[in-house]
Amino acid sequence: MQASVRWGITIVWAALIFTLSTETYSSSFSALLLRDFLDLVRVTVSPATFEVLHHLVRKSAHVTEYAIFGLLLYHCLLRSNRTDWRPLLGAWSVLIAAAYSLTDEFHQFFVSGRTASLWDCGIDTMGAALGMLVVYAWTRFFSGRKAVVILPKEQTADPA
Repeated sequence: MQASVRWGITIVWAALIFTLSTETYSSSFSALLLRDFLDLVRVTVSPATFEVLHHLVRKSAHVTEYAIFGLLLYHCLLRSNRTDWRPLLGAWSVLIAAAYSLTDEFHQFFVSGRTASLWDCGIDTMGAALGMLVVYAWTRFFSGRKAVVILPKEQTADPA
């Protein structure tokens, strides 16, 4: 895949993160989605349990979107179609994602119905780090292995 395509996908993902930080996707929106989902699967929970679930869903979204963002950044910086583990590029990917998270939270400071939170920046950064853990695990356990094929020994005819 060309570098311009990798960067294009990464920029589109960053724009998606920015869009999800608007008033449209505030806490009340995710609460409505969660309530509809629970109704769909016919699960009833107490208000306290709903709040805990809602909090977990929202924070899981932070981790997931930034894990993906970190993976995309890593592949842009790697400049290769192969996935190799390069610790310095992993660190840069996490740092860039963390910096973007700070700008996103700053943006939310000015959005009605949203709040800026350094705690969320930490969760976002942990998500990007989780993405790097995925890259490391992938390269450690899958990419480096070669398929081994064991063929049966050839039978030799005994001339005797």
